[in-house]
Amino acid sequence: MSKILILPGDGIGEEVTKQCLKILDYLNAETNYNFEYKKGLFGGASIDDCGKPLSNEVLDLAMESDAVLLGAVGGPKWEALDHDLKPEKGLLTLRKELGTFANLRPGKVFPALSNASSLKSEVLKGTDIFVVRELTGGIYFGEPRYSKIIDKKRVASNPLIYNEDEIARVAHEAFKISLKRNKKVTSLDKANVLEVMQLWRDVVTEVHEKYYKDEVELEHLYIDNAAMQVIKRPSTFDVILASNLFGDIISDEVAELTGSLGMLPSASTGNKKGIYEPVHGSAPDIAGKNIANPIAAILSLGMMFKYSFNEDKISDLIDHSISEVLNAGNRTQDIAKENDVTLSCDEMGDVILEEIKKSESNFI
Repeated sequence: MSKILILPGDGIGEEVTKQCLKILDYLNAETNYNFEYKKGLFGGASIDDCGKPLSNEVLDLAMESDAVLLGAVGGPKWEALDHDLKPEKGLLTLRKELGTFANLRPGKVFPALSNASSLKSEVLKGTDIFVVRELTGGIYFGEPRYSKIIDKKRVASNPLIYNEDEIARVAHEAFKISLKRNKKVTSLDKANVLEVMQLWRDVVTEVHEKYYKDEVELEHLYIDNAAMQVIKRPSTFDVILASNLFGDIISDEVAELTGSLGMLPSASTGNKKGIYEPVHGSAPDIAGKNIANPIAAILSLGMMFKYSFNEDKISDLIDHSISEVLNAGNRTQDIAKENDVTLSCDEMGDVILEEIKKSESNFI
């Protein structure tokens, strides 16, 4: 039996993960698949309960689980805390402890939502980008980091550091994923001005030359140029490989192509564990209103089945069901246009579940 830890977190996290639990409960009750799940406090909710964004007890549960499904963390209530106590610190610690060094973020434009993006539909046609972001190194973890007074002036430092092994392992992930897609990897760097980014380019090139040269096309782009090209020619990209910081930025840009952050799932994977979470954040301004878009969370659940449990059929069933629901004109508030059927978060979860029930026999 597969073990899943559910960490709803803060803001709309509870609302969107609730929709995923409906699907898990159905699969447990009506199919041959069995998944045991437990829930825990995380982020700001954990801070309010025990003073830490990630308690030892919840970390132990994560280590005992096969996969973790997150909702969202953070909010204005905790912004004034020291960095080591903020909700986001709990997420960084969880990734580090579980060894999830690669963040996977699909950015697929559903045909039914081509008019929801800020770009013209003819530019978006065929866009299906997969961002692979290095997750446990780089500027977010560089030492020594500090914020202090030097010569009566405030000074802060966050070093950008990578070693070749960290780069090589995430490069392998990107190339292996590309082999199942369109066999093209675009690696982002700033090698013209940063020594660490020259190392990035060198190692990615070496991995490509040694293992994937005959099967995968490799393209190098400077991050500033890439930010422009993703908008100018999004359909020409397949897998984008990037460092922690650059991947954080470019994946949000890719999210805008889809029309809403509520449509973008993600996975953080490594050698053993997987963490799955929607990209949209805690959205405290709409928390508790039952209007959040749960599709990114449900797509993240689909990624969990694919990458942690090797259950491609369930993942495909979830993707298909969401496409059918969107094709029928169902929308949450963030992606709704005139004449669309606007649903609440709970209602969107219900119609997706009904489509899963309807289509299940074609996939499982």
